[in-house]
Amino acid sequence: MTSRWIDTDAALADVVDQLVTEPRYAIDTEFHRERTYFPKLALVQLAWPGGIALVDPLATDPTLLAKLFESDAVAVLHAAQQDLDVLTHSVGTVPRHMYDTQLAAGFMGYSTPSLVVLVQGELRETPAKGDRLTDWLRRPLSDAQMEYAAADVRYLLELQDRIEAKLAELGRQEWAAEACEELRTRPTGLLDPLDAWTRLKDARTLRPRSRAVAQHVAAWREREARTLDIPVRQVLSDLAILGISQRQPTSLEELSQCRGVDERHRRGRIGNELLAVVEQARHVEPPKTGNGGEEIDRSLRPAVTLISAWVSQVAKDSRIDTTMLATRSDLVALLGGDPSARLRHGWRAELIGDGIARLVAGSAGLTFDGHGGLRLIDAPAAGSSQEPDVETAAETTATG
Repeated sequence: MTSRWIDTDAALADVVDQLVTEPRYAIDTEFHRERTYFPKLALVQLAWPGGIALVDPLATDPTLLAKLFESDAVAVLHAAQQDLDVLTHSVGTVPRHMYDTQLAAGFMGYSTPSLVVLVQGELRETPAKGDRLTDWLRRPLSDAQMEYAAADVRYLLELQDRIEAKLAELGRQEWAAEACEELRTRPTGLLDPLDAWTRLKDARTLRPRSRAVAQHVAAWREREARTLDIPVRQVLSDLAILGISQRQPTSLEELSQCRGVDERHRRGRIGNELLAVVEQARHVEPPKTGNGGEEIDRSLRPAVTLISAWVSQVAKDSRIDTTMLATRSDLVALLGGDPSARLRHGWRAELIGDGIARLVAGSAGLTFDGHGGLRLIDAPAAGSSQEPDVETAAETTATG
């Protein structure tokens, strides 16, 4: 199937009018953000049973896609998170109905597979190879580049059919649908500047006051990068933020002695603003680390490690990617009493919610299954005199 190059608003509108009548369509994007803060949309690929279109967003208005996204047609993507972020910025909205083949494949044994791995594994075909470092903003694109771009959507509808058939056999179609909707509705767009510090390596190990400085300096950097539309590290390096947070300078001279701070940060507006930010941070509550040490009761902290081991076993036995089933943050949220915790609702609650509740309540425990795995067992009732000796326990484990 050959692809059409769409470089006028009229042609894009025609494609949109056709696709809103389809039950589903495949979509992918190419973008760059190496030199900018905001992603620069370079290409939109669309596929449906009747054809493939490569949309040039440099020559057309990508907001025309909003009509398609607001329709009842299901958008089929692979590894959709970044696409959703880019579309939010470029189109102003995301598809109202979405299916992520990478996410859905996680319910049948795959662990975040690439599109090539999934197509080869399920369809026994090999997509066109291309240069992953292609400059998608260059025009005109070569035939090879366009063929590579088209391959990103060419197989998605057939792939969805194959995955759905297997999920139906496993009784997991609803699980996949729930996970896709969770991803679709996950907050996208601009990061809260006060959360930017969490992306700094080793920032969580800082002392509380230094952590507050790191939070506010990182927030200043985030706002500055947005204003200038440049990558954050071109404003101030991570090393400089950590250096400033540890030294907490009160003068330009002290600022110049912070590791990672270069000449342009030591003078004029930038230097004065950094000092003002440091001073502000001295009078605010330090942010929590989010590592589980501050969110749950001390008596429950050992439970995180214990439950993590069991969750990994359940994921392995169920052929589900562990990170999809429950992250450490999910466990902390559940044990910390968060009513919106993901493990309290939906397929996750169905699969592991009851087991976690029993472990925490002391009505269940874990034992080895004799084959290198773990299994959940009923714990002896309170006050029970049953205390099997080592030989009895070993025999029970060996017999499974």
